[in-house]
Amino acid sequence: MSSRDTMLARIRTALANGPAPQPPQPDWAAPVHLPLPDAELAVTFAASFRRIGGEFFYCETLAQLGAELRAWLAERLPDDQQFYVWEPTLQALLAEAGVPFQATEAEFKAQAAIGLTSCEALVARTGSIVVAPATASGRRLSIYPDQHVVLARPSQVVAEIGDALRAVQSRYGTELPSMMSLTTGPSRTADIEKTLVLGAHGPRRLTLFLLEDDA
Repeated sequence: MSSRDTMLARIRTALANGPAPQPPQPDWAAPVHLPLPDAELAVTFAASFRRIGGEFFYCETLAQLGAELRAWLAERLPDDQQFYVWEPTLQALLAEAGVPFQATEAEFKAQAAIGLTSCEALVARTGSIVVAPATASGRRLSIYPDQHVVLARPSQVVAEIGDALRAVQSRYGTELPSMMSLTTGPSRTADIEKTLVLGAHGPRRLTLFLLEDDA
């Protein structure tokens, strides 16, 4: 029997056996990742956040936050630049903690080295921070300064991005903010010659201070 006859015989046999069995239908509703333990969300977020280049500080008390932030500013803030904080709640916290800041927009474009904002949620899976301009910080304070600092609480940590979006929707209802930013690490790009550049489209450094809820 020629090779042609052998091939045709195999084809006839396959056709006689009917169509090949189809692969099992995937469960599209099943989660892609295993669920994260609720008790370890803050720890998982800290690990994810550091892995993508963020700088993380955990503070149990307001006094510890003041000491950590003052030391951090002494190292990072140039003498001729300013540390801007525009949200009244954050201003009250820092005033009580003894941390100096610039509360107005005076000389913002020329002196904005560091901006401190709150956030909507922290995503443990990816280490991302959800920021919205619905606060007094607006859009500029999280984007324009070279360094973006975020003050958050453990109760704001959620497992997945979907959980963060649901938290925002629950908070604002039908009046959602005009924009939401999912910030995952410092601003970076490798569009040109595949060379990684930090601070291309936003802050070059991203730092988060996690203050206990009861502090």
